[in-house]
Amino acid sequence: MNGLKKSVLFLKVFRIIFIIMGLLPRKKKLVIFESFHARQYSDNPRAIFEYMKMHYPDYELLWSVDRRAIKLFQKLHIPYIQRFTLRWFLVYPRAAYWINNVRLPGWMPKPAGTVYVQTWHGTPLKKLGLDIEEVHMPGTETDNYKKNFLRESAKWNYLVSPNAYSTSIFKRAFGYQGEIIESGYPRNDVLANPSITRIRMLKRELGIPEDKKLMLYAPTWRDNEYYEKGKYKFSFQFDLKKWGERYGDEWVLLSRMHYLVAESFDFSRHDGVVLNVSDYPDIRDLYLISDLLITDYSSVFFDYAILERPIIFFMYDLAYYRNQLRGFYFDIEEKAPGPIVRTETELFQAIDERIHFYMTPYSMLTRFKQEFCSLEDGRATERVVKTFLRDK
Repeated sequence: MNGLKKSVLFLKVFRIIFIIMGLLPRKKKLVIFESFHARQYSDNPRAIFEYMKMHYPDYELLWSVDRRAIKLFQKLHIPYIQRFTLRWFLVYPRAAYWINNVRLPGWMPKPAGTVYVQTWHGTPLKKLGLDIEEVHMPGTETDNYKKNFLRESAKWNYLVSPNAYSTSIFKRAFGYQGEIIESGYPRNDVLANPSITRIRMLKRELGIPEDKKLMLYAPTWRDNEYYEKGKYKFSFQFDLKKWGERYGDEWVLLSRMHYLVAESFDFSRHDGVVLNVSDYPDIRDLYLISDLLITDYSSVFFDYAILERPIIFFMYDLAYYRNQLRGFYFDIEEKAPGPIVRTETELFQAIDERIHFYMTPYSMLTRFKQEFCSLEDGRATERVVKTFLRDK
């Protein structure tokens, strides 16, 4: 109990400091970026940062970084401030712009003169925010979860949407009343015009032989599978040894776990066959180099469809996930741009079919892209930046 009181006291102090610093004049050319709770250099904030660095050199661009990610930013020579340090408290509240792709801590108020651009991080299949009937995350009450979402969305000046479908959902699910930038996702600009040179370079950086083909396995997390609050777990539902025996001579499996899955995976027994890329800075590079995607309910398939490469949906718990855990916004069995499989046997059969001949009807992929990817033309970042800077 004493620890809890101490924690609450610290948050109150943090909030007071933040409010006081936020009363000072804005630094009109300062933009602060965060991605996935300040732990990554990735996603839509990264795309916006790189675009502004090239086209707006007079702006000061800084990343807010969790201490566990500092080595990455130092390695990449990306300007940063460590989150929740004294310098962070002196700088963050005075920035003219905040660019983020997830919710900020609830105690952080937004100063009146700050422009908060919420980019979000995916096209929704599974229900979000206020649309979730019952939250199954540990230590989280459904009513409080929804109230926190409303408090957060009230801070946003702009919300980025990848398509009209997402726009209608975001307004309702986030209880958002502000301006939406329906632009496509900045992170997907590189997928609209994939570079062979870039693909070869990325494979070399990862130590993957150029003649190897790549399957990307990128599942999402399960709200009800966890060790404790904030620490989720995930179990493979297909045998990696069998996968290696069947495909390992020609293929490498890129294993990309969701950022909320906290456990460390040991793939040392499958060295050369399975490559753990969960800590790789940005998944868009993994899209580019992979020849086939295996996923489940993750929003990654909306982005990957831009590349027009095979997608397999390994939904071993489809009925439970859809009917009890989360619920979906549309009938995935009707619209999925690839086969849905539920067992290891079905998964390997679907892989075989896509290796030897592409089985997904072209008309299905075309319809899917028209509905969800029509704005992904390589200029989404430009549209977003010009919108939130238009009054400056």
